[in-house]
Amino acid sequence: MNKHILIIDDDEDLSLIISEMLENYGYRVSRAENADRAFEMLSKNKYHLVLLDINLPRMTGFEICKELRKASGVPIIFASARTSETDRITGFDIGGDDYLPKPYSMKELLARVNALIRRAYGFSEEEQVVSFGDVNVNITSRTVTKNGQAVSLSLREFDLLSFLCRHKNTAIEKDRLLSEVWGAFSTVELSTLTVHIRWLREKLEDDPAKPEFIKTVFKVGYMLEVRE
Repeated sequence: MNKHILIIDDDEDLSLIISEMLENYGYRVSRAENADRAFEMLSKNKYHLVLLDINLPRMTGFEICKELRKASGVPIIFASARTSETDRITGFDIGGDDYLPKPYSMKELLARVNALIRRAYGFSEEEQVVSFGDVNVNITSRTVTKNGQAVSLSLREFDLLSFLCRHKNTAIEKDRLLSEVWGAFSTVELSTLTVHIRWLREKLEDDPAKPEFIKTVFKVGYMLEVRE
């Protein structure tokens, strides 16, 4: 089935151009001009990626992202004329997976969409599962359960957890985690990594203040401790 993308942007002309371009490359595309319409569509359909503007009427893209992250890990690309470092960092900190400043070329947008789709849904046939405590992480299907109940993680949270799982019982430097999870040329700061580690602990540890599995390694970084 073709991946389904939701564009949330009140610029109808631009969203139409983007929609036609993405459809030409095999994606299914829907469009919403504001938060009310977007949440109505999200409640009725499954989307594989959201392309989200920030300057929207009544509810900003940042606010929409925060609401989405309460229930969904759908990949989110911010596409906005707001290009300050503060806005970019905010976008990543609240759960965005990429940030594309306007104006941008259609080729760059397509490349970023393709890359995020591959990262989120492309996987090998061999199933990889890592378990610790009452948590099960299926790296292949990108699902996480705790006590048998599904845990909702953002794409970036899952990528971070997945990297720690694939290097379990190994201390990973903070700079390496930033490079591997956010990209070698990312402008994201160390504080963003700290926040994402805290979010993972809040969702997966019984006592986030005294983590049993997602450990801080003094003067190095972090490690997922898995007892075989």
